Amino acid sequence: MVPSVLWKWPGGVCFSIMKSKRALFVRALFVLIAAWLSHAVVRAADTPAHALLILAKRDGMLQIVDPASLQVVARVPVGNDPHEVIASSDGKTAYVSNYGSGAYHTLAVVDLIHQSASTPIDLGALRGPHGLTFAGGKTFFTAEGAKAIGSYDPAANRIDWILGTGQNRTHMIYVSPDMKWIATTNVSSGTVSLIEKAMINSGPGGPREDWNETVIRVGNGSEGFDVTPDGKEIWVANAQDGTVSIIDVGGKQVTQTLAANVAGANRLKFTPDGKLALISSLRGPDVTVIATATRKTVKRIPVGTGAAGIQIQPDGARAFVACSPDGYVAVIDLHSMEISGRIPAGRDPDGLAWATRH
Repeated sequence: MVPSVLWKWPGGVCFSIMKSKRALFVRALFVLIAAWLSHAVVRAADTPAHALLILAKRDGMLQIVDPASLQVVARVPVGNDPHEVIASSDGKTAYVSNYGSGAYHTLAVVDLIHQSASTPIDLGALRGPHGLTFAGGKTFFTAEGAKAIGSYDPAANRIDWILGTGQNRTHMIYVSPDMKWIATTNVSSGTVSLIEKAMINSGPGGPREDWNETVIRVGNGSEGFDVTPDGKEIWVANAQDGTVSIIDVGGKQVTQTLAANVAGANRLKFTPDGKLALISSLRGPDVTVIATATRKTVKRIPVGTGAAGIQIQPDGARAFVACSPDGYVAVIDLHSMEISGRIPAGRDPDGLAWATRH
C-alpha cells in the first residue's frame, strides 16, 4: 500500500493524497494559484489622492502607483489588450480601451477608490476603441474599426454621441476645454481631423447642434499629438516620416514641419507651461525634447530599448515614460533632464494617465 499524506487547506479543510502523486498535485496547485492571482485585484495600500495609472498590455492589468514612493499600490484586471487609460475629472474612476486592432469593442471601468473592476462598457459596433479623454463629464473615445469617435455618458450609462471621421485608423483624441472642437489623428491616412461645433437651422425642429470636419494632411504615420496649453497649435508626430507637423488651429492648416528625426514616434506631450514637447519612439532608445520657442531639439534622453506612453506630472516636475519592450516606466526629472527612477510595470506597459481625487 502506498502511504498517503494529510494536507490542510486554509480554513481547516483536510484531505489526503497519495505521496507518489504529491509532486503533481503541488505543481497543479501552484499553477491554479498563479492563474488566480493574474486575474485578481492585488492590493497593497489605499489609492493616494494623486495617482499615476499604468497599463500593462500583455498582463491585461491597470496598475495604480503612488507617485511619491513610485510603488504600485494595486493591480486591477482590465480585460484583453488594454491600450489607453483616462481618469474621470473627480479622480474616482478610470476608463480603459480594449483595442485588439478592431477585434474588441469594450471600455473597461475601474473604481479607483475601491481598486476594483466594474462592469465594462459594451460599444457594440464601435470596434477597436483606442484614444481616450474625459471632458464635460463624459468619456470620449476613438473607434478605429468604425472610423468614428464617440462619447459615453456615465450619468446616463449610455453612448450619447457618435461621429464618423471617414479616415483610416482614427487613433488618438483631444477635446477642447470649452467642448467646441475636437482633434483626432488618423494614422494610416496621414491626417488630422479638426472637428468644430456648429449650429444649423434646418427642419421643423429649429436650430440644432452639428459638427463640421476639416481633414488636414500632415505626415505619414500621424499618431501621437498634443495641443499647446493656449489651444492655438496642434503638434503631430509622424512616425513614418520622423517629422513633426505644426497645425494652426485657427487657420486649420499646417504652418511648419520640423525635421525632428523621430522615426517610430509614438506619443508627443507638452509640459504644462508649454515650453517643451516630449516625443517617445518605439524604434529608438531616446525621448526627444524640443523647445517650443525655438522649435529645436534640446535633448535626447536615453530611457531604454523603446518607449510609448508619456504622462507629465501636473506641476511639471517629472515625466513618466512607458518603456514597453523593457517592462518599466522611466521617471524623468524635467529640471535636470535626467532619469531619476524606474517603476517596474509588468509586460508591455503603454497607456498612462494621472488621477487627482476631488
